[in-house]
Amino acid sequence: MTTVEGTGPPSAPVLAPEPAAAVPTAVPEPPAPEPVAPVAPADQRTQILRAVGLGLSLLGIFLLGFAAFLYGLSPVQEARSQNVMYKILAGELAQAIAPTGPTVLCNPNAVASGTSSAMCPTAQGTPMAIMNIPSIGIRDMIVVYGTSPEDLALGPGLVRSGPLPGQSGVSEVYGRKATFGAPFGQLDQLRKGDIVRVTTAQGVSSYEVVAFGSSSRQVEDPYPNRLVLLTAGSSAVPTYYSYVDADLVSQVKPTPGGLPAIYSDETPLSGDPGTLVDTLLWGLALAVVSAGATVAASRWKAWPTYLTAAPLVLVVLWNLYTSLAALLPNVY
Repeated sequence: MTTVEGTGPPSAPVLAPEPAAAVPTAVPEPPAPEPVAPVAPADQRTQILRAVGLGLSLLGIFLLGFAAFLYGLSPVQEARSQNVMYKILAGELAQAIAPTGPTVLCNPNAVASGTSSAMCPTAQGTPMAIMNIPSIGIRDMIVVYGTSPEDLALGPGLVRSGPLPGQSGVSEVYGRKATFGAPFGQLDQLRKGDIVRVTTAQGVSSYEVVAFGSSSRQVEDPYPNRLVLLTAGSSAVPTYYSYVDADLVSQVKPTPGGLPAIYSDETPLSGDPGTLVDTLLWGLALAVVSAGATVAASRWKAWPTYLTAAPLVLVVLWNLYTSLAALLPNVY
């Protein structure tokens, strides 16, 4: 059988492949933030304990500083005040212009020039007398005018509502037992018959110790012209006072009139509530200065920052401690 070319079945057409469709590029999503692991209760307790420990440490340092001020630095302050006041009073005694009561010359220089001068109230803290008690080692101790805590930080103080030592009546002098030099710290070592000598603008007066009393056991002494030396009964817990009663054995000096009334902070074992506001303000100043120094130290070098802030901190602390001391009993 003959096959004729071109008469066979037609071949299937070859189709061209279709172009592949473009696949869109996917934008990568940002990684999800890692979850913050919750603080374990044990870690929270640790942080709280650290904060409490730091607070207690700072409080302990503050209290130790206050104790150092009371028993270490305040005696230095009192000794310096005594030295300055001794020179002042010695000069006034030499010129016969020292005060003899609740008033003093407004212009002491007027005496030297021969002109008249008006009288002014004697300011609290003014040096008034020089006390000597050889049996307990008190020599040339200045007695100031007034018995507030601020007055007794300078030395023993004369109760303003009574006469000067040597004058007619009962003269009372308060002194501290443990702080600011403890001028009356050895008062309990006095014995009957010991002599107390006090020098004022009117001369030297002598007293003889005759009795001892306290806030719970008052002395009954009918002698009209006496000297009472009073201080805290204890150097640890000043909850009561004790005193020495002495009779005048020298000539009575003239007594000026017009004795003033005293304030509540001039009575035995009293503090000065007026310094509470000062204490709060100085405490706030300490917090501000400490916080400022801490912030500055975190931004710059720590040690130079702390050294720069140290003088300011010491000034604030000194004033804060002084205000705190005024809140304590005045004869402590």
